Amino acid sequence: MPADLIAALDIGGTKIAGALVDGSGELPVRARRATPAREDGATVLGAVTAVLRELAGSPLWTRVAAVGIGSAGPVDASAGTVSPVNIPGWRGFSLVAAVRETTGELPVTLVGDGVAMTAAEHWRGAARGRTGALCMVVSTGVGGGLVLGGELYPGPTGNAGHIGHISVELEGDPCPCGGRGCVERIASGPNIARRALENGWRPGPDGDVSAAAVAAAARAGDPVARASYERAARALAAGIAATAALAEIEVAVIGGGVAGAGEVLFAPLRRMLGDYATLSFVRGLTVVPARTGTDAGLLGAAAAAARGTRLSGFGTGS
Repeated sequence: MPADLIAALDIGGTKIAGALVDGSGELPVRARRATPAREDGATVLGAVTAVLRELAGSPLWTRVAAVGIGSAGPVDASAGTVSPVNIPGWRGFSLVAAVRETTGELPVTLVGDGVAMTAAEHWRGAARGRTGALCMVVSTGVGGGLVLGGELYPGPTGNAGHIGHISVELEGDPCPCGGRGCVERIASGPNIARRALENGWRPGPDGDVSAAAVAAAARAGDPVARASYERAARALAAGIAATAALAEIEVAVIGGGVAGAGEVLFAPLRRMLGDYATLSFVRGLTVVPARTGTDAGLLGAAAAAARGTRLSGFGTGS
């Protein structure tokens, strides 16, 4: 029986998803558990183990060549540990070693969720075939990853490309990371909503104060809601342009819940990018929506794991 599948895990603060992934990007077996994010570390691991055991119960498990994990971060791939901000029970948690207790001798690869999304977009999405790309998850946080020289570049700890903590306002608001004026502090969903509320926007009768509700109000013409998204777009434009100047990326791919705002976000972002990406070698930079959707974490974890195997088809970006 050929070993031609990757077992992938996508671990976040809301859900732990797992799948067996093949070289064409199909997911013939899936498993999922809610993340017990407010419980202790052992309880969270129990949910991960339950997902793995469900996958291992499939007859296809005998074809698994490696395990890939995309996790909320920070992660330390070199140490095999994770410290997700939204899972307090895991601080310096030895996730790779714990997964090996279930998966045995299979090689295990760990990357941050932004890097996983980047691997997915380079393999099956909007960065396919690109030599240099920044792929971003703009949601409750702002994460990202890099493609350099046509290859995924996770960096030594699996966090390279974490654009959310580039400072774009030197005297800006303090960020929980310890910095000031970070992209995430301005452009994440909760901060888009926070700024709109602070400046006088009020939700409708349903009381929805999410970034999606702000986007709906902006679409309907509310000037405060529109201004909050324009400020987020400017922060993203500055961070993207800075990354392009450093690494000569040719495309920025944006996914995550905030990207669901569509042209409320992308129209000002494209316009404002021209204010920052002014050097001759970055003027051709384009910004596009992500294409891999909710399976990005699983596809990307598989593609990242396949980098260390001889499996064909995974993560080639061709």
